[in-house]
Amino acid sequence: MATPAKTFPTWAILSLVTNSILLLAVILLLWRQQGVAAFLRTISPIQVKADTPPQPPPELGLRHKLNYQQWVDILKQEAKVAAQKRPPRLTILAGDSLSLWFPPEFLPENRNWLNQGISGENSAGLLKRLELFDRTQPETIFVMIGINDLIQGSSNEIILNNQRQIMRYLRKVHPKTQIVIQSILPHGGEQVTWEGREKLLAIPNRRIRKLNQRLQDIAITEGVKYLDLHPLFVNNQGNLRSQLSTDGLHLSPQGYLVWSSALQLYSQMELEAKR
Repeated sequence: MATPAKTFPTWAILSLVTNSILLLAVILLLWRQQGVAAFLRTISPIQVKADTPPQPPPELGLRHKLNYQQWVDILKQEAKVAAQKRPPRLTILAGDSLSLWFPPEFLPENRNWLNQGISGENSAGLLKRLELFDRTQPETIFVMIGINDLIQGSSNEIILNNQRQIMRYLRKVHPKTQIVIQSILPHGGEQVTWEGREKLLAIPNRRIRKLNQRLQDIAITEGVKYLDLHPLFVNNQGNLRSQLSTDGLHLSPQGYLVWSSALQLYSQMELEAKR
């Protein structure tokens, strides 16, 4: 007996097409800029070249010395202010240190950004503190989480279940908000210089790639957007491109420029799709 072909909702197909167009658009953008490094030299004192040794991550000043609960208290207060003032086009970054260290000057303009990232955060921790910004009214919420789960030894099933719960919570509390789940980025492989190098090397990048595939399936099932950043950051060996990272885990200014370009183009395409 023939098995009926599996069908996908139209919006899911459009989401896949959007990600493909996004990838091509970012590649074209970088090509037109004659390379990200050349562009960065016009706006940053850091000379970024393909053979430049990794740079240290951004300094956070006194905030870098805060413990987890102190971070939570600060983010709670910042979310409270955003809920009271209700800035237009509020957009939330939720995640770990990758989101935390996003340079404000690189974030797409014409939006008000609320950064809810905490260094070292995992999916279980993020799930527990989503309520911090319950009363905000964001237009979009971008979520990136999962690499610290892998470093801490969590199984794929635990990570994906937490991600699923994050999606469901955000959809329930923010029904009018566009929820965008972003893919987990690869690490730098043998070029990793991060202090937890051995823990990263124990995680094959092919595992991250397969985990992202399952994450995308869950996003489609849960009715949220999925932004596949992975192809923008990976090299021919399947590792994080060295010029986009400071230590094989965290991002360089060049890496954040790529991410920012993806967010900007994604937002523009989604806006056009709504017209």
